[in-house]
Amino acid sequence: MRRPLIGLTAYAQQVQYNGNDLMAGMLPMSYVKAVHATGGRAVLITPDDPGTDVIESLDGMVFAGGGDMDPALWGAEPHPATEIDAVRDTSEIMLMRAALEADLPVLGVCRGMQVMAVATGGSLHQHLPDLVGHERHRAAAGTDPLAAGAADFGRHDVELQQNSRAAALLGDRLTVNSFHHQAVDDPGAFTISGWCPDDRVAEIIEGREHDFALGVQWHPERTGDLRVFAALVQAAAQRSGLAHTPAARAA
Repeated sequence: MRRPLIGLTAYAQQVQYNGNDLMAGMLPMSYVKAVHATGGRAVLITPDDPGTDVIESLDGMVFAGGGDMDPALWGAEPHPATEIDAVRDTSEIMLMRAALEADLPVLGVCRGMQVMAVATGGSLHQHLPDLVGHERHRAAAGTDPLAAGAADFGRHDVELQQNSRAAALLGDRLTVNSFHHQAVDDPGAFTISGWCPDDRVAEIIEGREHDFALGVQWHPERTGDLRVFAALVQAAAQRSGLAHTPAARAA
């Protein structure tokens, strides 16, 4: 029996490869490894030809991290520090709405959590240092996230709401890595169920009317704790009547 097929939203980015300058569909392999380590089969979804027909072939989706969302999507003017990725915005908002309508299991990671909020009518804080007075959510400002090592991420605790689905999965408190300067303000159709205790920045959202819809503001794919990926793959397998290999905690 096949593994659950998990779609991963990817970048379309100009790169240098073997002396050639070309547009590439790409995503850090840490996402792919996290899906494979927890029993799924990963497939990349590039933003160049937006459409929702791919939803029909998937058992679950990961909306991956990446650039800032366009504040025009929630009626705001851009902050000077905002760097918009409009191509991904168009594709991923369309895909998010279709996935949620189909009740496809969804995991949002960093930007992906923000897409969950904005796609359902929510809004973001554009630049956290203006709100909280520090840059500890992106410890090494100016570092390219694609090239970042473990030392470039911020680290802080997350407190989870008791009796939430997230707390049942992750416990009452955990320490996470962090690399972002936008954050969820209004979670849209979702419920905030985890916060950074130091500044109350939203770190987890969940859809309690969906079979599995979870957003996390950190990067679990860059850690040894893959419980959120395991939960996604398990939900995808159950939805599609597929066998599921027991979850791993490390890729």
